Amino acid sequence: MPAESFDIHYVADLARVRLTPDEEQHLGAQLGKILDYIEQLRTVDVSGVDPTAHAFPLVNVTRPDEAQAGLTHEDALRNAPQPRNGLFIVPRIVE
Repeated sequence: MPAESFDIHYVADLARVRLTPDEEQHLGAQLGKILDYIEQLRTVDVSGVDPTAHAFPLVNVTRPDEAQAGLTHEDALRNAPQPRNGLFIVPRIVE
């Protein structure tokens, strides 16, 4: 698609951005090059290529959901800055 076949003002309105005349010229030229490249990609014969969503196969890396022993009370409070009476002391956030 040549750069002349789209309206940069319409595209800017869709994006809800205001462009200066210099920006319109600069960004319009860049968008034209991008559209030209997309047109070039459409000419590539991909008839023997299977459709795919990712270049690499996705593998589930999660572990099984099995119950495990958690932290002990002492371990949980070990790095607390101000533990008191076995509790976390935190700054007041509501006045």
